[in-house]
Amino acid sequence: MLGLGLLGRGLGDAKFLAECGADLIVTDLKTKEELAPTLKKLAKYKNIKYTLGEHKLEDFRDRDFILKAAGVPLNSPYIEEARKNNIPVEMEGSLFAKLTDGVTFVGVTGTRGKTTTTYVIYEILKTAFPGKVYLGGNIRGMATLPLIKKIKAGDIMVMELDSWQLQGWGESNLSPHVSVFTNFLDDHINYYLKGSVSEAEAVQKYFYDKAHIFRNQNKEHSLIIDAKMKKEIQARHQGKIQSKIITPKKTSIDTWKLKVKGEHNKENILKGIEVARVLGVSEKIIKKAVENFRGVPGRLEFLREYKGIKIYNDTTATTPDATIAALKALATKQKNIILIMGGADKNLEMTELIKTVPRYCKNVILLEGSGTQKIEDKILGVVVKSLKGAVSEALGMAKKGDIILLSPAFASFGMFKNEYDRGDQFVKIVKSLR
Repeated sequence: MLGLGLLGRGLGDAKFLAECGADLIVTDLKTKEELAPTLKKLAKYKNIKYTLGEHKLEDFRDRDFILKAAGVPLNSPYIEEARKNNIPVEMEGSLFAKLTDGVTFVGVTGTRGKTTTTYVIYEILKTAFPGKVYLGGNIRGMATLPLIKKIKAGDIMVMELDSWQLQGWGESNLSPHVSVFTNFLDDHINYYLKGSVSEAEAVQKYFYDKAHIFRNQNKEHSLIIDAKMKKEIQARHQGKIQSKIITPKKTSIDTWKLKVKGEHNKENILKGIEVARVLGVSEKIIKKAVENFRGVPGRLEFLREYKGIKIYNDTTATTPDATIAALKALATKQKNIILIMGGADKNLEMTELIKTVPRYCKNVILLEGSGTQKIEDKILGVVVKSLKGAVSEALGMAKKGDIILLSPAFASFGMFKNEYDRGDQFVKIVKSLR
């Protein structure tokens, strides 16, 4: 296993492989100390050996296969070593698809909105087909491989698939039976820039990985995209799309009582509804499930009202487009948003965000980081060294009727382990307010 991590997916896969009796080597650039929470849960498995704080070429020889985690560099010398030695390289989601028979796969990708769309689909389908629907892919704390023990022919597997995971689907010449491509915006440019000649080439590589969501579909399969995404695919994709293209109608849920805010969330829900229709779910069940849907933690999540101040956690907004969407979703006639943003640079274009923030925000608090350094002279705000300090500053600026919004627009690395750690800390701070 190349990559273990702290999010739970690597842990689940390692447990599954160990329980299957695998002679397993787990290797990760993180140290034993950094991985302590995960390693503690694997301590009982005596058939796992570890290479931590580094990778070794010898670990990529004399193996039956390599299970590669998402995000491994495109030019990894260790993957190259495995292939040089004719060792198959697999990824979790695509390996799962190869090992199952008679299962319908629903896949969701896109730069933004894929988690919400995935959960909407899952909520509708599990209401329609109880006991027959499973959730996997890029879901926090959830490994997909162990579901092999449960899933059976006739079941439905709903998967969030990021560009990295879709590399495995592409290498296996697979695509889900029903696919959703929410949108295509700048993200992960730093990852794709490595080995690229230009930023445009890096963006095209990012799109290439995303396009595996439909590249191996056939005429029996469905691709759900909006009109803007259809144009994007037609401009970037070489070759004919084989699948049936379905474009959601924007007005179809105007009278429904949605619990989630924002035009972007409405668009996510519309795509989820089309998936349900493809799979034969009745309109009555769709409407009931959608109106009961409360959103996903960390995505414009309402935490509480404190002294008349509403507080939202949007930690997964790691791009400027995501933060702009959050601001528009919460906007009122009064400019009453106090925005907590900032973090690590992802080499993304910030011009539109810099123009948008003053339209909606009365104050801005900036978390320290390499990205913050690039914009702090353009977005007038207070720079703070900790999230606790940011909340304290925000409360000092806020009055009854105001909104405090954590929507960073940048990656979390440096101050936090990951975006989820950032959100968890924010939730803990906000819930402890007295």
